[in-house]
Amino acid sequence: MLATLYALRQDLGFAASDTAEDARLLSCLTAATALIESGAGRRFRPSLATRPQSIDPRHASEILLDADLLTLQSVTHGANEVIALNQLQVLAGRLSYLNGQSFRYIDSPEMAVNVTGIWGFHEDWANAWRQSSDSVQNAPLTSSATALTVTDADGTDINGVLPRFQVGQLLQIEAEYVSVISVNTVTNVLTVRRGVQGTPAASHAQNIVISIYQPPRAVELLCLRVAGWLYREPNTINATAMPPMLAPALQMIRRVRVR
Repeated sequence: MLATLYALRQDLGFAASDTAEDARLLSCLTAATALIESGAGRRFRPSLATRPQSIDPRHASEILLDADLLTLQSVTHGANEVIALNQLQVLAGRLSYLNGQSFRYIDSPEMAVNVTGIWGFHEDWANAWRQSSDSVQNAPLTSSATALTVTDADGTDINGVLPRFQVGQLLQIEAEYVSVISVNTVTNVLTVRRGVQGTPAASHAQNIVISIYQPPRAVELLCLRVAGWLYREPNTINATAMPPMLAPALQMIRRVRVR
């Protein structure tokens, strides 16, 4: 989700003790996230994936990527030949050879280059993950465990955000992403979904730092507005189009592909 349950409850003015509508609010957040990402033509939650890309024989030294790429991890072409990353650059939605060489294919240029990395859009990816000021307290957190123990579930994070852990957050523990399903502030245990967004679930030692993903602020605010609209208009929960008053905000974050 692109916003948390806690943030939406605050936005709508719910009292801390009033949790009767939480399931519906979560449905609204999920629907709002889908509407925004579909309408914008891009994903705002990072995910690990290998995406096959096509070569344009007329411009074989560069590839127009079919999605936003945040971090490049590996590239293969031709007969599964690995290209050294120091020979490549990603700029303005394009993956290019620095020395003018051409991407190669065997039988067809369609889907001939495999690009592995973290995909998604964030205007400040270098600062997209904030420190939670907390760490894994399981000893260890096994790869199958869904109960993540922390030091202080409702404490403040490095930016003073309170509570630091909230339902709907995407967390990073080493190379694994996990999503927060519930937070128990008495036992300091988070119920999490492991290995999300294409990342592999893994074992993590005690005291490994936990980071919290911060979606682009404009996108987070739009998600809250759309989720609030869906909540107030329950008959539109399955809507496939953005409400007209929010369409300009969506237009500002839309992905545009230009050759």
